[in-house]
Amino acid sequence: MEKLISIEQFQQIKEEGKTIFLFSADWCPDCRFIEPVLPEIENKYTGYQFVYVDRDQFIDLCAELDVFGIPSFIAYENGKEIGRFVSKDRKTKEEIEQFIESL
Repeated sequence: MEKLISIEQFQQIKEEGKTIFLFSADWCPDCRFIEPVLPEIENKYTGYQFVYVDRDQFIDLCAELDVFGIPSFIAYENGKEIGRFVSKDRKTKEEIEQFIESL
């Protein structure tokens, strides 16, 4: 999964096709819980680009997007937000897949 390196990159990526941003942090136990299934999810949903956003590195972006719990997902298509799965709750592989299917 590609890792976001700048706000400019975020602005550019969200404008190009279908992208799902994963907001996470290295210290987050619920984020580590889903980590093993993420490659499988990426391989299943190849129509989307997946981008990891480190919450601590991009705290202002998280506040701007109302991402106050992690792990969280926000999906964009050509610059328009098409869905969000944002909460502080632990997420399962099935819940993440249901979210993507609902887009």
